[in-house]
Amino acid sequence: RRVLLLGEGNFSFSAALCGAWGTHVVATCYESEEEAAGRGGAARSIRRLRDSGAEVVFSVDCTKLEEHFLLGKRDFDRIYFNFPHCGRKAGVVKNRQLLARFFHSCAEVLAQDGEIHVALCNGQGGTPADQPRREWHNSWQIVAVAAGAGFILSDVHPFRAETIEGYKCTGYRSQDKSFCVEGALNHVFTRSTAPLCFTPLSCKTQLGSQNISFQVPQVLVDKINRGFLEGNSSHPVRTIKEKLSAGLSQDFALQNISSCLPLLHQGHPEGVCPSNIFWITLSPGEAPSTEKMSQGLAGAVLFSHFGQDTDDNVQEGCPVPQQLYLRPSLLPHAQAIIKKGTFSPGTLQVLSGPVFRKCRITPHSMPVFHEMLVVLAVSRGTENSCIQMLVDNIKATLSSLHQSISGVKPSISLQEATRFGTELNDFAAFERQLGEIQHFLCVGTDPAPSGSCVGVVRTAPAELKSCELVVVSASLNLDLLAMLLCGISDWRMLWTWDRRFLRQFPEGELRLFKSFSLYPPSYVHDVSFWLPDGEEFDEVAFHTLARRVSGEMVVSILLRDSFQQPGTGRRSLCYRVTFQSCDRALGCREAAEMQLHFREEIRQQLGVTLR
Repeated sequence: RRVLLLGEGNFSFSAALCGAWGTHVVATCYESEEEAAGRGGAARSIRRLRDSGAEVVFSVDCTKLEEHFLLGKRDFDRIYFNFPHCGRKAGVVKNRQLLARFFHSCAEVLAQDGEIHVALCNGQGGTPADQPRREWHNSWQIVAVAAGAGFILSDVHPFRAETIEGYKCTGYRSQDKSFCVEGALNHVFTRSTAPLCFTPLSCKTQLGSQNISFQVPQVLVDKINRGFLEGNSSHPVRTIKEKLSAGLSQDFALQNISSCLPLLHQGHPEGVCPSNIFWITLSPGEAPSTEKMSQGLAGAVLFSHFGQDTDDNVQEGCPVPQQLYLRPSLLPHAQAIIKKGTFSPGTLQVLSGPVFRKCRITPHSMPVFHEMLVVLAVSRGTENSCIQMLVDNIKATLSSLHQSISGVKPSISLQEATRFGTELNDFAAFERQLGEIQHFLCVGTDPAPSGSCVGVVRTAPAELKSCELVVVSASLNLDLLAMLLCGISDWRMLWTWDRRFLRQFPEGELRLFKSFSLYPPSYVHDVSFWLPDGEEFDEVAFHTLARRVSGEMVVSILLRDSFQQPGTGRRSLCYRVTFQSCDRALGCREAAEMQLHFREEIRQQLGVTLR
């Protein structure tokens, strides 16, 4: 591998590396050869480097690397820059600028899978790894300046000078003097994936007997048809689904019917707020005629409260029944199974696939996730024991998985739904809109499903119960389960395009996830505006716009202030918007551009008056 060392003082670090097998060292410094050789021990290290076949280059500016190395001499696998400094008494601002130009220069000469190693004295980096940690404004903000050049911090560990044979730090205030490196840290940076280009996307699907094409909502462009549950996938959501199915097959006969479930529904789900639905527009020029559409919709899935007539559920001001929307749940398909009565009592029907829900921005609120729905018809009078048997089976599988992954036995409980009011996470709260829930399935130490609810258990309403049978269903959020089992703190990581995510789960093996983007920088912006007179503010639409404009780079939106003007009664709101990526580089300039775009979009789409 080709290794580039920059800013060498006495070349003792380079000399320690030059003997490594399979490594070609290119050692450089900013000074001329005459100036560098005057440092104590430098001449001896330079001779050792040249005798070993290493290259020694002088007068190299670390901010203009492309000028020093021709195209054929680039593609370094590793670049080292130990204790960079502008020299003399330069402050934090000048050293940040030096690092920013250095990282931009590295982008021109680093191999695609290469690493940049930057060693800094204790406290300089400004990350939580520094102990003690400096205030952000008084640090070099290394993660933020690297992000501006497209790099992410993938590892940080102590810089142990005593383990490097012959190494002696030098260069204190541009002099041949040593400095304290106790508590120093080595920061390892890698290339980030490029920003996604969210071009309009059409998706083809079957609606009844018709093949149609529809426009995918922009916020879902990078999430539609990802195939995480397909047979060749090693994604953890598929592995968890397969493990759960295998466990259920020990106690029940299973039938998997997930392959033919349409993405689109027709009508309006009763009890569900319209702002939580992704309404769909058919692609121009591809919409079927009204007559064909009616024929197609006759075979489409109608969403209702487990069997009520959809046409009776239309409310004033809501979209007409013929409007289409992305499925927010697999329950309508269970409803269709119940109506047809085509399943055998005692056979567990397993449905799975992505579902889509507009929601507010929180770490566990997902506009799309993979649902696993199991439906079981049992003899009347045995439903409670069958529910317990079903839940015990799921709990046993999850407990076994959790213990094998983390070595800790989790707390998994079935909670009575009547015990809880509004203290629900978004998944549980939306499920409650879909119909009555008997139980919440919770994982973790929190006795309430405010953040730990991963599933709900229902029985079909009375009008769908026969004299002999009762239908029981359990809905599981596979994405939440993957987060809890694998220690993934941010749901967005499940949808990353960075290949380093799936590499941690080879052949579907479940492991504790180790983030490849440490301490990502965050950027805080405020936005305030006057609301249109006499109109209710749709906060979910506000959050959805933030998702779309930023490409899911907004991690938090908090209401800071609400003001009503005396006399006129006009209302003003002020929100704090925090931009942060979990998997790729996000620089301050890009975040500022997103904020400007967001301001313009809420003005146009929500009719507010910016302040």
